[in-house]
Amino acid sequence: MSHSEVQNLLLLGGILFALGLIGFLTRRSLILMFLSLETMLSGVSLNLIVFSKYHQNYQGQILAVMVLTISACEAAIALAMVVSLYRRKATLDVQAWDDLSETILPKSTSGDYQDLEHEENYPKLSPAGLDPLDRPVPSSMQASLDQDQKTSPIVSEVNQRA
Repeated sequence: MSHSEVQNLLLLGGILFALGLIGFLTRRSLILMFLSLETMLSGVSLNLIVFSKYHQNYQGQILAVMVLTISACEAAIALAMVVSLYRRKATLDVQAWDDLSETILPKSTSGDYQDLEHEENYPKLSPAGLDPLDRPVPSSMQASLDQDQKTSPIVSEVNQRA
């Protein structure tokens, strides 16, 4: 393989990668975005094969086969995502993915989660091995249990029963 052939093939691989990158950044259709990603991976694979042939070893070719395998897996996952989005929204526009975000968290325009800072007060459990109905929690353990809160309503109820 001559030096000019290597340069031409590397240039072709770079052009494929650049076209794929431009297509990925400018398109809004999911199918075209994934096709652009496949074009980028093809450019990388071509460069790996050319370098492998130029240096006369098989490491680049083996890595190119792995990249193509990952590309096939990515295409399968992309197809599943495209089908799922089209079933839900009847569109393949990328902006429709914004509506599929988590429904548990409130949408915040400021980006901070001030509503999530409140602390839940859960009842404290009695220590292992002690039956709270037979005998009350010892005062030495009670102090460590009530370190965060004053007195838990369940522990005080158990102590009143005993």
